[in-house]
Amino acid sequence: MEKKKKNSLRNLKTVIKNKSGDFRYLKDLKPRAAPRSLFFLFALLISFPMSATESTRETPEYARRRPPVVNRDSLTMTMSGSDIELDFRKSYLSGEAQFYTGLYEGLFSYNPVTMEPLSAVASRWNLSDDKKVWTFTLRSYARYWNGDPVRAMDFRNSWLSQLEPGSNSPYSSLFDIIEGANDYRTGRITDKNKVGIEAPDDRTLIVRLISPASFFPSMLCHHSFSPIHPSMLNVDDWSKTAPISNGPYYLLENSGKTKTLARNEFYWDANEVTLKTITVKLTDDGDEASALWNSGSVRWISGEVNIETLTDLSSIVVNPMFATHYYFIRSLHKPWDDWRIRRALALALPWDEIREGYPMPANTLIYPIMDYPRIEGLSSTNIEEARKLLAEAGYPDGKGLPELVIRLPPAMEAARIGGLMSAAWMDKLGVPVRIEVFPFDKYFNSLTEDSYDVASSTWIGDFADPYTFLQMWRRDSNLNDAHYDDPDYEKLINRSMGEDGEKRWKTLSEAEELLLSRATVLPVSYSLALNIVDKSEVGGWFSNVLDIHPLKYLSFKAFKPLPGVVYASPAVGELVSKGSPAANGK
Repeated sequence: MEKKKKNSLRNLKTVIKNKSGDFRYLKDLKPRAAPRSLFFLFALLISFPMSATESTRETPEYARRRPPVVNRDSLTMTMSGSDIELDFRKSYLSGEAQFYTGLYEGLFSYNPVTMEPLSAVASRWNLSDDKKVWTFTLRSYARYWNGDPVRAMDFRNSWLSQLEPGSNSPYSSLFDIIEGANDYRTGRITDKNKVGIEAPDDRTLIVRLISPASFFPSMLCHHSFSPIHPSMLNVDDWSKTAPISNGPYYLLENSGKTKTLARNEFYWDANEVTLKTITVKLTDDGDEASALWNSGSVRWISGEVNIETLTDLSSIVVNPMFATHYYFIRSLHKPWDDWRIRRALALALPWDEIREGYPMPANTLIYPIMDYPRIEGLSSTNIEEARKLLAEAGYPDGKGLPELVIRLPPAMEAARIGGLMSAAWMDKLGVPVRIEVFPFDKYFNSLTEDSYDVASSTWIGDFADPYTFLQMWRRDSNLNDAHYDDPDYEKLINRSMGEDGEKRWKTLSEAEELLLSRATVLPVSYSLALNIVDKSEVGGWFSNVLDIHPLKYLSFKAFKPLPGVVYASPAVGELVSKGSPAANGK
């Protein structure tokens, strides 16, 4: 089993190299601003038991073609997971964020190619002279799927519900840019009317920011800024009823691991929504996903898949993401709150070995964006300096240090890196180390607990701006599992909020450098997005840096079978050949 997984990783790298080229620079990642969410996801290359052939086999075209689509009004896809949290206020998973592009929509939505913000429920907006007050006008014909109008008060109530103290909404700290939001969220004020969100009438939403933020529209693309229908606002469990949503689709069927979305005929842009239904099958079985793809019943795999069993490798789509896989050292317990000790731990690590085998090894937290200042990052090993720092902190040769607990998921690659870390820290610095393994279904939730010191995660940016990575390490961020609390870091981030352009990016790079030099974050690799989709067949699906593909734009392109080839559809058992109604999409 171990040998097979190693070969699978090597084979997948061959496919990536053949299909995607040089990923050292992400040329289409333009400098822009605004935050998105946290989506914890393990590096695609090491979390899944995936493989492909050593090289591209010469397979006849007709042998690689799967049965064509007979019902061109419906698309079926697979996603990883056992269920989907329908209440977007409680979600933090990347798969759920993809699903939400069909159900929910805020003031802005993502351009499917560039990820730039497109006007959605907001038809127009004005910005005050000091660039801190945004006034949005809602579309008069924006509707929920039941026909009720979307009101400005629905936005206000939705946003405030995530700011309620004790709500535990993973992304509530994204709202901290709004006047009074942080104080209300943390209980320093109790009057919600002091939060800078106003709805003077049904179609007007006024938002007051604490400082100018050119990235605000991009941030508003994120699902946490969607409205909630009044009847759903205080419902605790949305799984027991179909949520009254306002997106291009609504939840038609929710039966276990199958979710069916139907087109929302009241959606303000319904004429541009082509598909009548989209069915999502949830599975953590890569073999099952591959079998569904090979049979033609699934047209897009977004999640776990066994590449080794795919009959058509031409539909593997790999592209770089604005995402980084990293380990982090928590500052919650002494003495790990001392940056000298954390830096000593970082300097003792064999970085070349840790990053060995990754297509895009990372020594910085933020993927190299054009024009973003280059920083040194973490790449050097210096045992002598590490021991010196430990001695300065009062722990010569590691004497007196408590046990350091590394928490890992049950993945072979995590075990490899965890082993390298523990060996370096015990053998070189004298630090007592214990490794504990949590099952995948409990691992992410366990990162909010207080019984460990080091863990791994992956952050996928929600917009192409460094702030999406840096905001999660702020003192009051509820995404701050590391409990990092550094006045110098806060000062830099606060300073950046009043800046723009090159000056702002320079300040953010200084904040990132501080975060790395004080060794809260230990970067391992930049991540790749892996999807199985035939882009010659499925329209409206575009590779992009956030790996978000809004369901609104999906459709089927005209099918063109090869001359003289007859296909049998396993779904309906009817023959589809050139010239037949099904082949022509009728």
